[in-house]
Amino acid sequence: MKLLECKHVYKSFDKKEVLKDINLKIPKGKIIGLLGKNGMGKTTLIKLINDLLTPTSGEILINGKEIGIDSKKIISYLPERTYLDKSMTIKQTFKFFSEFYDDFDIEKAKRLIEDLDLEIDTKISKMSKGMQEKLQLILVMSRNAELYILDEPLGGVDPATRDYILDTILNNFNEKASVLISTHLIGDIERILDEVIFIDKGKIILSSDADKLREKEKGSIDEIFRRMFKC
Repeated sequence: MKLLECKHVYKSFDKKEVLKDINLKIPKGKIIGLLGKNGMGKTTLIKLINDLLTPTSGEILINGKEIGIDSKKIISYLPERTYLDKSMTIKQTFKFFSEFYDDFDIEKAKRLIEDLDLEIDTKISKMSKGMQEKLQLILVMSRNAELYILDEPLGGVDPATRDYILDTILNNFNEKASVLISTHLIGDIERILDEVIFIDKGKIILSSDADKLREKEKGSIDEIFRRMFKC
């Protein structure tokens, strides 16, 4: 049984087809890149998987079951836009997450915060944008989830913060789980990817093991993507 499966998924807005016949299977224990230019359907697909949108047609299964309350319990989702309450402290945010999610590991979150040399009583409004991005990632990765979905986690942050985010993803996800990362910054992220999915104009045009694709096409994932899309 696959962790995530999409079967002939379509999504339209005002009669405009945004996703077209999406078929994919994601196993456990993989870091997978959902790669495409902006506006090609990545975020729409992620919102469907998180049950924030409803497919026009088709089926999405998590552990063989339709998405719903049970799937939300095992998916840890980092949206593209910030959701932090800036009036709260880090400690208050941890308490909120631990009350809301049964699988939130508050001790793990505290350890990750200590790695950043941040005081737990720091108010979020006093933190830089980069630090807030790191805090959001810590909150997501401190859940003992089965599927982590990260939508453009590298957007708008400096290179040092990007490296921190990638290392945190690599070092802190449950090996029995999987991570799905949506991004258009392929060169920055490809070092951690096990598998890649290319999406263009609402269609999946390629799905492959990352190393096999590099060997077959004699290039990096970023180079292959640029050749295919002539960026």
